[in-house]
Amino acid sequence: MKTVLFLVWKSFGNEFIIEELEKRGFEIDFFDFPKDTENTRNSMDLTEAIARRVLQTRPDFVFSFNYYPVAAIACKACRTKYVSWVYDSPYILLYSQTILYDTNRVFLFDSHEVEKLRGLGAEHVYYMPMGSAVEYYDTLEPTPEMHQMYDSDVTFIGSMYSEQRQYLYHHLENVDEYTKGYLDGIMQVQKSLYGIDVLEEALTPDIIGRMQKVCPVQANGDGMETVAWSFANYFLARKVTQMERRELLEALSERFQVKLFTPEKTPFLPKVDNMGRIDYYERAPYAMKCAKINLNISLRSIHTGIPLRALDIMGCGGFLITNYQSDFNEYFVPDEDYVFYDGKEDLLNLVAYYLEHEDEREKIAENGYRKVKELLSYGGQVDKILGMI
Repeated sequence: MKTVLFLVWKSFGNEFIIEELEKRGFEIDFFDFPKDTENTRNSMDLTEAIARRVLQTRPDFVFSFNYYPVAAIACKACRTKYVSWVYDSPYILLYSQTILYDTNRVFLFDSHEVEKLRGLGAEHVYYMPMGSAVEYYDTLEPTPEMHQMYDSDVTFIGSMYSEQRQYLYHHLENVDEYTKGYLDGIMQVQKSLYGIDVLEEALTPDIIGRMQKVCPVQANGDGMETVAWSFANYFLARKVTQMERRELLEALSERFQVKLFTPEKTPFLPKVDNMGRIDYYERAPYAMKCAKINLNISLRSIHTGIPLRALDIMGCGGFLITNYQSDFNEYFVPDEDYVFYDGKEDLLNLVAYYLEHEDEREKIAENGYRKVKELLSYGGQVDKILGMI
């Protein structure tokens, strides 16, 4: 019997990948993984607990969504493969020196990150887009009551990055005026660019020193990340995303019906219908199916990857308008399978056009759905991973 030691935490996709592994004859041994209460970078107790379970059960491999150095250390000691599929971005644990271990098989949805980590010597890091649970979504049919609740011209599901736990930029609010102006300038430039990243390279040693005076970020002891990488991806990219999402949703709401699903209060978007938090497994697919247009505005630390949200929209048969992400090009044709915008005015024009041209909108949505089902289903992605480990 083939076995997998599955590190369980409250992750997107657990139900789907468990089902796919079981279909392929794997027996799954579940390990409750305390990622929110333990140090998953270097806890010796957690490392030893994983190693003991590996030695007891002798699985074919250990699996987790996202990458955890403690699991990599345990698997290296036991000479067992550690398979992780990462969907979060940014994800600083990927820059732990444990990423270099030959027992790792790490799959990332962003080809830019793969290239960067390989450049640091991580030979067992691979590009693998996330999968869409099309078979599950096919079983869901919105009721009339759901249509009444979820029908919209434009729907956006996601964070506005206004919560303090998400909004790290507030730690930099006390920088000197020169630095504040410099950061504002590079963020405005980044907000206007798609497919080109300027934030990290724009952080000069002088600017980083000024930022560290008010927010002393340091590289981790076993980390290969730079301070510039941390500031760019965790602080500035989130701020740019916050600015962009607020600006675009405000502009759209002036002309169209916009529904926003987010746990945050949004008094700064008075014309947007804030629907509150939505359960991603139970309810979000219905909202995606009911929207005329589903909008994706990628977190700016996702450099090239196809966000999971975009794949789920297409897997639900929804019509997707998204910002430009180059990894789409490997699987999809713009204006045939999905539509991308290159700025606020372009987005407004595209939304107006596709609301008026229902036949074109539905044809593109159908094409996108078929492509995802054929090329990026959960089962298909699991088969690719199993074939590479």
